[in-house]
Amino acid sequence: MAALTKQSVQPGPSTDLQEGSGCYSCQEKWIGYQCNCYFISDDLKTWKDSWDFCVSHNSSLLQIQTRNELDFMKFSTSFYWIGISYGEEHDAWLWENKSTLSQDLFPFPKPVNPKNCMMYSPRGSILDGHCGKKFRYICKQQLI
Repeated sequence: MAALTKQSVQPGPSTDLQEGSGCYSCQEKWIGYQCNCYFISDDLKTWKDSWDFCVSHNSSLLQIQTRNELDFMKFSTSFYWIGISYGEEHDAWLWENKSTLSQDLFPFPKPVNPKNCMMYSPRGSILDGHCGKKFRYICKQQLI
């Protein structure tokens, strides 16, 4: 893994993050935006393989904090695996860190099969799909 170094201020998403903000540069091929680093895949993987890739790069499948978190991707028409799955013990959809999904973050599809995994479109919609199917994915690494 590449060493993290401070970089100069850059407008919009880039591999460089704001100096003095406590943010550091991202790994090669990752996008820096609002003190987070994102890996937007071009290759297709199952949900589990996507999860494994993110973990192996010291990150996790995307956990969305705000509606406009991925504004820099708003023109994408693809769906991406994200880090949310059904927690039977809680009878709820949970992020990887076990926090619950905010119902007002984006419209949740109904009905949803709890055996499925979730995909997200940067245009603001979410969709469930068979976890064994291959889709693109987004990893997120929080730097602060």
